[in-house]
Amino acid sequence: MNNTEESFRLKDCTIIVRMAGVDPAINLRELRERIAACPIDSVYHHFCETLIRPSFDYPDFRNDFAIWAFRNLRDRVLAERLGIINPYSFGDLEQLRFRVVEIIDERLDEVHYIPWVPKGEEFRFLRAATIVFDTGIDFHSAGEFVRQLPNLSHSSLYYHFLEARRRTGDGTDDFTAWMIKFKKQPTRLIKALAGIDFYFLSLIELKTAIYNATLNFEKQEKRDARLTR
Repeated sequence: MNNTEESFRLKDCTIIVRMAGVDPAINLRELRERIAACPIDSVYHHFCETLIRPSFDYPDFRNDFAIWAFRNLRDRVLAERLGIINPYSFGDLEQLRFRVVEIIDERLDEVHYIPWVPKGEEFRFLRAATIVFDTGIDFHSAGEFVRQLPNLSHSSLYYHFLEARRRTGDGTDDFTAWMIKFKKQPTRLIKALAGIDFYFLSLIELKTAIYNATLNFEKQEKRDARLTR
């Protein structure tokens, strides 16, 4: 395909989780108060960094607030309302925080008593630091990215496809942000990546979805190459 003036340097990452400096919540009202006041990085962690966190293993719900509501508060109604939230559909994290608080307020108005959890099952607010590694691997074209995709680690995909949305100005993934700078953009590939409904996928499922989305691009690229011979 097209070379770009700037190659893509592939990164990898891990996260270091620590306490967020917020008192644990032992009931639903405390959870509401803590979410309203906690560092915004903690909201991000409990919604967006669960995929890469080694301790996360609860496929029914994607975010920690929904899991706690279901598993500890035993409130499936609240869990399902929180569980369908896609944090990437909000303009910023403060809008996300507001929506979570709004949902909890609605639930507090509905219940006849404040749900509590036993000691030891409190919700503990966390935040994380992302440690980034240079892999030493460069992509020089969109076609090269597609061909190397099966070899990418799940944490590289997380960093460039999910975590990137905090860093790119328009909230896209790093691969798209790179390709839109091409003199001749690989439009089909950019649209294919944009069409992936990624938030509710595991990293394994995400890698498969990206791979499937790029198959038609690679086939078309080969056809174009034959026609230009």
